[in-house]
Amino acid sequence: MSIIKRITVTRFEYPLRNIGVAPNGFDSVYKANHTGTGSQQVVTIETDDGVRGEYMGGMGLMMSQILYLAPKMIGANAFHREFFHDEFKRALRKFDRMGVGPLDNCLWDWAGKKLGCSVQQLLGASKTRIKAYASTYHGDREGGLSTPEDFASFAEECYDLGFRAFKMHGWPDGIVEEEEAAILLLGERVGDRMALMYDSACHLRTFADAVRVGLACDKANFFWYEDPYRDSGISQQGHRKLRELIRTPLLIGEHVRGLEAKADFVAADATDFVRVNPDYDMGITGAVKIAHMAEAAGLDVEVHSSGPAQRHCVAAFRNTNYYELGLVGRNCDASRAPAYLGDYSDTLQSVDSEGYVPVPQGVGLGVTYNWDMIEQKKVEQHIFE
Repeated sequence: MSIIKRITVTRFEYPLRNIGVAPNGFDSVYKANHTGTGSQQVVTIETDDGVRGEYMGGMGLMMSQILYLAPKMIGANAFHREFFHDEFKRALRKFDRMGVGPLDNCLWDWAGKKLGCSVQQLLGASKTRIKAYASTYHGDREGGLSTPEDFASFAEECYDLGFRAFKMHGWPDGIVEEEEAAILLLGERVGDRMALMYDSACHLRTFADAVRVGLACDKANFFWYEDPYRDSGISQQGHRKLRELIRTPLLIGEHVRGLEAKADFVAADATDFVRVNPDYDMGITGAVKIAHMAEAAGLDVEVHSSGPAQRHCVAAFRNTNYYELGLVGRNCDASRAPAYLGDYSDTLQSVDSEGYVPVPQGVGLGVTYNWDMIEQKKVEQHIFE
C-alpha cells in the first residue's frame, strides 16, 4: 500500500503580456501595452513511501472544491482512483464536480512515478506526437484579432508555423454579420489547406443567430461548429434541432459535466463530436470513461484545452482528431502558465513543421515544474496532513 500523507495546494499568479479583459468583464482578449494577470493552482500529493505526484491545471474557481476534497484523501491508498471518483461524484452531487480533476490528474502522475512509466503507457497509448490546432483568443477591438482580415491573416501565420488546423473564437459582442464575414474569409483564404473550427463560446444570442452562423460554416466547409448560442451549450432539444438545419458537425459538451450527462446528450442526437476535459470532467479517470462512451456510440471525442494531461489523453484515445493548443494570438503571450522547466510548452512555436506536438515521455505526466517561480509568485497555499 501507498498511503497519502500530505496534500499541498498552491495558487500562483503570472503576467500575461498584451492580454486584458474584454468589455464584458469575462473573456481574455488582446490589449496593447497592457500586462494582464493569469492565475493557476498546483496540487502535490505525497505518500508514505516517498513518492510525490504533481499537477498544474484547471482554473481558480475550482479551488473551493479542491480544498473541500483534499483532506478527505489523507490516509487513503493513492492507487484507489476509482474509489475517489465514486465517492467524490456523490459528495459533489449538488455541484459541477470540477474540483475533482486536478486531484485525480495528480494521482495519475503519482502512479506513473511510482511504477516508473508514463501516464500514456498506463493508458495503453503508443503515440509520441499528436496533431494540434491553433485555438485563438476571442476577437478584440484593440488591433489584435479585431477584424475578419485579422483572423484570416493570423491563420496564414499559423499555417506557416506548421499548423494544419485552426479554430476561431468569435467576438464577445456576438454580432452575426461579423462572425459570418470572418468564417467565410477563413474558408476562402485557408480552407483548402487547414481544417477550420469555429467556437462562439455561447456568445450568439438567439437560435436564429446560431443557424445563420452555422450556414456560413457550411459554405466555408468547417470541420466543426462549437457551443453556438446563449443556451450555455446545454440544450439537447436546441442542438438536435440545429443539427437538422445545418451540415457542419456540432461539437457540444464542454459545459455538460460528467459521464451520464454527456451520454444523455449523445443519446438525444444533440451533438456530432463529444467534448471532454480531464481538468473539468473528474480527471483523466473521468475523461477515459467519456471517451469510451463516445467510442461505443461510434463518435469521436475531442479533448478541450491544453496541458500535459490533455496530451496524454489525446495520445491514448483512438477516437480523437486534434490537440487544442491555446489560447493564442498575435503579439501576445499564450494563456497557459509558463511554469515548466525543460522543453514543454503550449506556445505557438510548440508545433513542428507538420503541425504536431510531442507527448511527454518521462515518468508520470513527464513534465517538471519551475518550483522556484511558483513559490516566488504564490498568493496562497494550503497543506493537509
